[in-house]
Amino acid sequence: MKTLKIGAAIGALAVALTAQTAFAGSHGKTSACLITKTDTNPFFVKMKEGATAKAEELGIELKSYAGKIDGDSESQVAAIETCIADGASGILITASDTKGIVPAVTQARDAGLLVIALDTPLEPIDSADATFATDNFLAGELIGQWAAASLGDAAADARIAMLDLAVSQPSVGVLRDQGFLQGFGIDLGDPNRWGDEDDERIVGNEVTAGNEEGGRTAMENLLVKDPTINVVYTINEPAAAGAYEALKAVGRENDVLIVSVDGGCPGVQNVKDGVIGATSQQYPLLMASLGVEAIAAFAKDGTLPENTPGKDFFDTGVALVTAEPADGVESIDVAEGMDKCWG
Repeated sequence: MKTLKIGAAIGALAVALTAQTAFAGSHGKTSACLITKTDTNPFFVKMKEGATAKAEELGIELKSYAGKIDGDSESQVAAIETCIADGASGILITASDTKGIVPAVTQARDAGLLVIALDTPLEPIDSADATFATDNFLAGELIGQWAAASLGDAAADARIAMLDLAVSQPSVGVLRDQGFLQGFGIDLGDPNRWGDEDDERIVGNEVTAGNEEGGRTAMENLLVKDPTINVVYTINEPAAAGAYEALKAVGRENDVLIVSVDGGCPGVQNVKDGVIGATSQQYPLLMASLGVEAIAAFAKDGTLPENTPGKDFFDTGVALVTAEPADGVESIDVAEGMDKCWG
């Protein structure tokens, strides 16, 4: 399995179709909006940095908005309405509610704005003009394959805790969860939702809100259900850090495999320190900078970005980071992960 390299991702960005709308470049300075789930998660902080730097380079006015917490869709809807009223050329958004945000996104597109989903595909994915994202299913699949290979024959008797994102099941959470299970060798139920698998190795699913406190509480709840848990899937590295603290509190921190997704510098450091066994690294700065470039191209002459061949989104790359490589699972070492990390 070959992971998409960052350089290839930059080189592959192309334009395809001509939009039938008035272009912002013809009647004033191009402006864009970035709407993230929160403004505190390091992933979204780095995304904002990437968008800001590229906007300054291209002479684009960028306004940034964020939800109060992960899951605050109401603030994101209000931000979209503001961007429409301000006459923005385009919107980059990481949606908290990937279904609920669609009417507001449709309103923006009907008003002539280019809307690009970053990291988290909308449902359906073509609700946005384009999606620039990690292949989140692959990100989950890589850590699932690594966990199964690391356990070897013991994988058949694993006790797995699934630490997911939110009860609303946004697409990014579903994709990572289902990818992990498939990579581990567990049959999926409905691949468009998590929690309906009947494999007895799965102890249960708990939500974390993608933060450390949520990860700790979710892990505590699942340990009550089954104190013999030995594999922990986490939606992201803050949740993984919380899960580790819960395991440490009961003396289990050294005999449980924790896997995650993000690739932020604190998370990669946790891989180095043995807190996380492996993480799938994604590249938020690249997502955001490419998104701003796409808005600039659209504002100039109406061109839209193409998807990665064979996919329904533009793939910005993913790589498995671990200090303990597993046979048959492609990975990079911690040193390379630190060179490419963010946050």
